[in-house]
Amino acid sequence: MNKNAESILTIKFKLMKKRHVYFGMLMIAAMSFTLMQSCEKEPEELLLETLTATGDIDLNGATAPSNVPTDAVITATFNVDLDPATVDNTTVTLTQDYDDADFPLDISVSGNTVTITPQSELGGGALYQLQLTAGVMTAEGLALTALTRSFTTEGTFVPTGVIAHWNFEDNADDVVGDYDPTADQVVAITYTASRNEAAGKAATFDGDASIIEVSNGDVLMNTSDFTLSFWVKTNSDHTGGHFVMGLGAFYGFQYEIFGGYDGSKFAFSYEVPDQTGVVAEDMWFPAEATDNTNGGWQGWDFAKSLTAEEMIALLKDNWLHVTYTYNGEEKAGTLYFNGEKMKSFDFNLWPDEDAKRNVTGLKYMGSEPDVVNELAFGFIQSRAGTMWDSEPWGGYDFPDANHFKGQLDDIRIFHKALTATEIQLMYDSEK
Repeated sequence: MNKNAESILTIKFKLMKKRHVYFGMLMIAAMSFTLMQSCEKEPEELLLETLTATGDIDLNGATAPSNVPTDAVITATFNVDLDPATVDNTTVTLTQDYDDADFPLDISVSGNTVTITPQSELGGGALYQLQLTAGVMTAEGLALTALTRSFTTEGTFVPTGVIAHWNFEDNADDVVGDYDPTADQVVAITYTASRNEAAGKAATFDGDASIIEVSNGDVLMNTSDFTLSFWVKTNSDHTGGHFVMGLGAFYGFQYEIFGGYDGSKFAFSYEVPDQTGVVAEDMWFPAEATDNTNGGWQGWDFAKSLTAEEMIALLKDNWLHVTYTYNGEEKAGTLYFNGEKMKSFDFNLWPDEDAKRNVTGLKYMGSEPDVVNELAFGFIQSRAGTMWDSEPWGGYDFPDANHFKGQLDDIRIFHKALTATEIQLMYDSEK
């Protein structure tokens, strides 16, 4: 073999060797890529890890809790980060069980954590359902398996929207708002056992000097929709009627129980647009009450006729739950005793020319010195008013006037008209 042939063979061998090396490197690279691909994790399934309410209350356990605070904030944590765009009021809802209403929520997302804050306090003693739908997703687009969790708020049932609440637990302070009487506005009040152990204490009035006065009562009353709810128990060791409470009497409102315990009445003033002043109307509920179907006034669309004995059994020496509602849109007022509808009116049924067909809501229209803008518990008006000062039944300084003697508890004011269901649930929960 000559030198040229030998050189050619050497070159071919070297080229073949290089090709083998290159091919081997390609094979190694391909195998490495395949191995890396096989080692990459599949996207994780989106799972709820924890769900808690304020106070570390577990909402994700086997048993639904019944002690969730009404001001609770709910926190949900997941196993992977979420896509914030998928977590909102359409994919996360909180529903009140008793009326199927969705509760307004503020919702925020940080990584794998969702914070759910109700925009106002929840109702007390109410069942709620928290729902997270399949619309909640991870950044990779994996959807949550829809879930529902239930819980009940602490305490007895109370609808949302309370403006003021006096529960008389050794004081006369408003436990919801800022309507606290000053020390000199609480006179001769003692705090004694209420209707049951769960209710705690009640304010007790002596039928002589006892009174509680709350300034700026007009703010509580001036509204198109209104509910006043309270527990009352008279003490029949008392001569005459009971002025249970009042804000300037009929210049605002009043509630009284008749001396014979055979009936009671509310009086409220209502605003009429484009007119000076207001119009007053009584929610008069005597024994053997009538409505517009059996001889009563044309505006009375319902009246439960109780015998005198039945009425006395309710009003004399027994705890009674009293609720009055006014619905501004419907122009309708309704009275409930112990959760049951007793009487109602509809201003739309008044004569065509009557101003009451045009009322827009409740309105305090008192003026000094006759009456003063102070809500009084235990009398028809505060001590500063001069109206009826000389009347033995209406002057605060007369010991035989119609002072209230008995107990009051859980006085609540709402700027909405509670439904019949809400009133029944509240009574059933608190009785």
